Amino acid sequence: MTTRENGSEQGPVIRDNRKIDPETGQVRERAMPEPGDILDSAPEQQKQAGAEPKEDKGAVDSRVEELTRQLAERTEDLQRVQAEYANYRKRVERDRAAVRELAVASVLTELLPVLDDIGRAREHGELVGGFAKVSEVLESVLGKFGLESFGEKGDPFDPTVHEALMHSYSSEVTETTCVEILQLGYRIGDRILRPARVAVAEPEPQQDAASAADAASSEEPSSGGSSTTPSGESGESAAGESSSQQPAGSGDGSGGASGDGSATASGAGDDN
Repeated sequence: MTTRENGSEQGPVIRDNRKIDPETGQVRERAMPEPGDILDSAPEQQKQAGAEPKEDKGAVDSRVEELTRQLAERTEDLQRVQAEYANYRKRVERDRAAVRELAVASVLTELLPVLDDIGRAREHGELVGGFAKVSEVLESVLGKFGLESFGEKGDPFDPTVHEALMHSYSSEVTETTCVEILQLGYRIGDRILRPARVAVAEPEPQQDAASAADAASSEEPSSGGSSTTPSGESGESAAGESSSQQPAGSGDGSGGASGDGSATASGAGDDN
C-alpha cells in the first residue's frame, strides 16, 4: 500500500534522542523541539491541565476522606482485638495458676498425715538413721512447693487459723492464748490446708469480778452512813434528856402545889 492510498504523502519521521553521539562519542546538546511537535502536543497538555484541577478538588478530597475513615475503623478494630487478646492472656494465666495451686494443694493435703507421723516420731526420739534423712528431704521438697507449718505455744488465739479443742482458765495470761499445740496447721500462701488444733486458756474470771467489786466499792459515797449514826445518837440522847427532865418537872409541880397549899392553910389560920 502506497502513501497515496493511505492519504498521506509524508514519509516516516525518525528522531535520534540519544544523548551521546555514536560517531564522535561527545555529549549532544539538547535539541529544541520542532514546531510540529509543539503543535501536536498542545491539545493533549490542555486536556491534562483541564482534568487535573477537577480531580484534585472533587475526587481526591473524597478519596482522602474515605481512606481516613477506613484507617480509623481499622485502627479501632486493631485496638479492640489487641485489648481482647491481652485480657484473654491474663485470664488464661490466672486460670492456669489457680489450677496448678489446686492440684498442688490436693496432693499436699494427702501428705499431711505423713508429716504428722514424722513430727510425732521426732518428738519421741525415734527419728534416727536413714529415716531421718528421708524425712528431711521430704520436708525440704514440700517446702519448695510453698507448704508452711504454723502454730506455736503462746500465740494469740485466731479463729481463722486455729481450732480450739481444749479450754481452760489461767492467771498467767491476759488474753485468749494458745497454751498447747495439739496438731500443727499447714498452708500454701493464703490458702489454709488445715487449721492448727490447739488448747486455749483465758484469764481467770475471779480477777475480773474482784476488780469490778473494788471499782464499785470505791465509787460508793462515804457520807451517807456516817450521817445516819450521829442523827440517831442525837435523837436517842434528846429522848433520854426529855425523859429525865419529865420527873423533875412533875416533882416541882407537886412541890409548888404543896407549898401553895401550905401557904393557904397558914393564911387561913391567921384569919382565925
